[in-house]
Amino acid sequence: MLEKSFINSLRESVGRKNVLTKKEDLICYSYDPTMNHHLPEAVVIPGTIEEVALVLKLANEAGVPVTPRGGGTNTTGASIPIRGGIVLAMHRFDRIIEIDTANLCAVVEAGVITQDFQRQVEELGLFYPPDPQGLDMSTLGGNLATNASGPRGFKYGITRDYVLGFKMALPDGRILKVGGKTVKNVTGYDLTKLFVGSEGTFGVFTELILRLIPLPESKRTMLVIFDDLMAAARTVSAVIQAKIIPTTLEFMDKEAMRVIEGYDPCGLPIDSAAALLIEVDGSERDVPAQMVHIEEVCRREGAREIRIATTEAEAAQLWKARKLAFAAMAKVAPTLYVEDVTVPRSKIPDMVKTISELALKYRLKICILGHTGDGNMHPLILTDERNEEEIQRVRLAIDEIFKAALEMGGTLTGEHGIGMEKIKYMEWELGATGVDVMRKIKQALDPNDIMNPSKVLPAEAAE
Repeated sequence: MLEKSFINSLRESVGRKNVLTKKEDLICYSYDPTMNHHLPEAVVIPGTIEEVALVLKLANEAGVPVTPRGGGTNTTGASIPIRGGIVLAMHRFDRIIEIDTANLCAVVEAGVITQDFQRQVEELGLFYPPDPQGLDMSTLGGNLATNASGPRGFKYGITRDYVLGFKMALPDGRILKVGGKTVKNVTGYDLTKLFVGSEGTFGVFTELILRLIPLPESKRTMLVIFDDLMAAARTVSAVIQAKIIPTTLEFMDKEAMRVIEGYDPCGLPIDSAAALLIEVDGSERDVPAQMVHIEEVCRREGAREIRIATTEAEAAQLWKARKLAFAAMAKVAPTLYVEDVTVPRSKIPDMVKTISELALKYRLKICILGHTGDGNMHPLILTDERNEEEIQRVRLAIDEIFKAALEMGGTLTGEHGIGMEKIKYMEWELGATGVDVMRKIKQALDPNDIMNPSKVLPAEAAE
């Protein structure tokens, strides 16, 4: 339990109303979309970077764990206060400070909701591409912490590609400023790339400088329907080999479409084996030509039908179906494992085949979705955590999915991060030396291990 004197120091630092200790309040910060949950001992809601720094300084001196929390939408347990201590809730950092149209960048606070930011930027004819699934709830600071992305990552890259700089509070209470509004900055080590994706284990983001680009003039959307699962998977590689770079190239198998249609009918072809949702953007001149080229490739690869949205409303309806996927699956299964592996794009057919075979082997219902344009696959396992025997089979299947992805030259995660769910696999990909280097960086920045402990890195073996 936290000492009463420590709680009083927190209250003096951020104000009494911004320190929560009642159980009914703590419960709200004890869980995320995963099966994991753990009560913090206090929730602290700072409003300035100085308050964040002071809270971290107090926690560091007292050896109290701190778990930063944005929107709590991560799917790896990264925002679970597994060792109790403090949850640092960042929702008061909700200002868009500046949208600088001259320098194509914006200065924002870490608690700004991603979708709100995108809307304001687009009203000015600018574009912030990273689009994680939970963008209507996730925060920009949380996006940086997990290096989030989404369907548009294929063409436009991930969150890290749009970070010019930031301010953050370090575990000992010092304030770090990195980067600025300049496009070029090669001074010293690349701290931006080091801290973005660190999942709250190095410190807490408070203010961000984000790169913007011009909003594309035009975009078009198509749904490509296949009677052969593997033909749909092969089409992804065929499109890329044809030197076409769509904005998004999304994969949905039959199981996924059936669940979505059962939840909220959107017109998905549930009699088909799979479908690709493809969006193209760019100039008014180039987009029609790209659409024709993609259509030719899809028909050559065996597409049964191609539906091209002719209005914004039709395009929105197609995207509605894809965005409903997680909600639909959570409705039909008490427990949902949302996995995240990435393989080279040429290996997508192999990965789809492997996941399908593992579903049969372990007698599981696995829906396959994916941002397949960048090789990022999302096997969604529908199960029930109360069925212990089935959960054992789920865990064995997940082990095999990650093992297969790594054998194909892939990686453990394309956008969800490691959190606490994937720690056991870290050495599989990075080896003992890679994990040791990461651990030494963590120890240098956070020697008392207060920042989001028990995340990302496996515990050191006992001597």
